[in-house]
Amino acid sequence: MSLSCFDLGERMLGVAEARAATARLVAAPLPSEWLPLAALHGRVLAESQVSPIDVPQNTNAAMDGIALSWPEEGVPTAPWPLVGEVLAGHRYATVLAGGECVRITTGAPLPAGANTVIMREQLDERDGCVQVHRPEDVRRGQNVRLTGEDIARGATALPAGTRLGAAELGLLASLGMAGASVHRRPRVALFSTGDEVTAPGDELPPAGIFDANRFALRGLVTEHGGEILDLGILPDDQPRIVAALEEAARQADLVITSGGVSVGEADRVRGALQEVGELGFWKIAMRPGRPLACGQLGAVATPFFGLPGNPVAAMVTFLQFVAPLLRRLQGYRDPQPRRLIALADAPLASRAGRVDFLRGRLRSDTEGRLWVCSTGRQGSGILSSMVAADCLIEIDPERAEVAAGDPVTVQPLSDDLC
Repeated sequence: MSLSCFDLGERMLGVAEARAATARLVAAPLPSEWLPLAALHGRVLAESQVSPIDVPQNTNAAMDGIALSWPEEGVPTAPWPLVGEVLAGHRYATVLAGGECVRITTGAPLPAGANTVIMREQLDERDGCVQVHRPEDVRRGQNVRLTGEDIARGATALPAGTRLGAAELGLLASLGMAGASVHRRPRVALFSTGDEVTAPGDELPPAGIFDANRFALRGLVTEHGGEILDLGILPDDQPRIVAALEEAARQADLVITSGGVSVGEADRVRGALQEVGELGFWKIAMRPGRPLACGQLGAVATPFFGLPGNPVAAMVTFLQFVAPLLRRLQGYRDPQPRRLIALADAPLASRAGRVDFLRGRLRSDTEGRLWVCSTGRQGSGILSSMVAADCLIEIDPERAEVAAGDPVTVQPLSDDLC
């Protein structure tokens, strides 16, 4: 696919337009692979999973007690003869006659002829018979789990595009499935750029900064299901950046750099991108993160993102544009970030004409309403604002200000972690 179809040129894009443009970088999810159940956590189903059995397989007891046939009308008060016992994993061999009961444990199949389970706390046992306390409170069919009431044989248990968390793995195991077909994890090539960037652990030059971006982005890539190819730090040397981009495009499904995409003379990444591939756009009406280079590399058109150099801007732009692309590559049904509505705890600064992403913290009040407040200083270099945050506050470009009590959109930061 050619980015020329975007026809975006040098103009500044709105956030929604940039999201739509980046979505077109991926025509289809990555190929699938079959993995055993124990290796499936965090992966995304490539095929819908159809149940081969009824769950539960048998009509069974939901708690310990007695199983019996309770009449549709009337309230029996006489003691019930106790004629046997059925345990989980075993069946009662004969049909239960009217007026009889058996002791039963949770999960045990109901004997033929039984339709109701009464918990043992409601029972007195004496001389081989059981007396039911408060029989008027007994409802026919109570405490019984019916065959297939969770999932029926032949029903879709999990649709394609489902991310497999703990509950989903438990569900697959309950169906007896030893594994499943999932989309391959995206391989993400990652490097930082800039003569000033220094690896943590090295001595910091007088004009240097430690490379926070690469490690924050490594964490984000991992959290969003990617496998990392770490290419380290590249200086402001366009031939070396060109060579690195060419090699990364051959090895990876997605290439990410940070730094070198604004308008300074030493910002080499955009120029290198135009040598190796095609630049789609590089300016977005948002804060933080206005400079973001998006394009494709090499003959195979590997998607590329050149993220801003400021660490908060790099993280915010990753969450808005890179994370949805990673989810598309993995076959998610809905690749966009989850959004909620909260009320502003205090006035929030904004500017009409751009989308502002503030770092925020959520709370709920005694009435169940969701409130959000800013984490404080919101500069794009203040990484502690991301540490303090549990959400991003997304203020749309039509709003010049947000008053206390006004509704705002929030994006939880803990959503879809792998």
